[in-house]
Amino acid sequence: MPSESDLSAEFDVSRVTVRKALEVLREDGLVDSRQGFGWFVAGETVRQPLARLATIEEQMRDSGAAPERRVLEFAFEKAPKDVATSLGTSQVLRVRRVNLADGEPFAIVTVWCSAELGQNLSRADVERSPFYELLDIPLAGATQTIGADAATTDEAELLKVPVGSPVLRCLRTTSSVEGKTVLFSRHVFPAHRTEFVVDLPFVDQSIAPSGLRLVE
Repeated sequence: MPSESDLSAEFDVSRVTVRKALEVLREDGLVDSRQGFGWFVAGETVRQPLARLATIEEQMRDSGAAPERRVLEFAFEKAPKDVATSLGTSQVLRVRRVNLADGEPFAIVTVWCSAELGQNLSRADVERSPFYELLDIPLAGATQTIGADAATTDEAELLKVPVGSPVLRCLRTTSSVEGKTVLFSRHVFPAHRTEFVVDLPFVDQSIAPSGLRLVE
């Protein structure tokens, strides 16, 4: 939304009046605000449970949202060092896309798989379906690391947020039942639109969040 000063000038009222009006709209659930974002039209938060390996599209459909994916880049190329180490190959298929919920962007996703594994995939395939549905390989699960960061210029443009806005960065490695890493992916989520939910069954008395570790 326009800034408070812009709204004040447009409607020829004081910023105090604009702020009071926005607060009323927030109470009605029509708008919201976050540090670094300013005011924006309120929408449903995209929630992703972490108790099982599933696609975000599946979870969105269950909640009544319309998922969409737009492929930005599709290329067979030499793998970056960390990707090559994880996948055990130097030649990969890299797909970069934007995921949308009801037409609004909520994730930038980059996925790598070995060139051999992706040789029969097309740009249309990965725009239509997630890799989990396209690869004819039984999957065992994934390891996912999530941390906080700030949006770069490119990310801010794709996610429609201000540069430097808070984002959640996720690094995921997906393994086959044979224990081999078959997918390496990076995800960027706008913090005001997404949240991850973890089920914590009672095992032992502890106040430490499950999976939390200090970054060196």
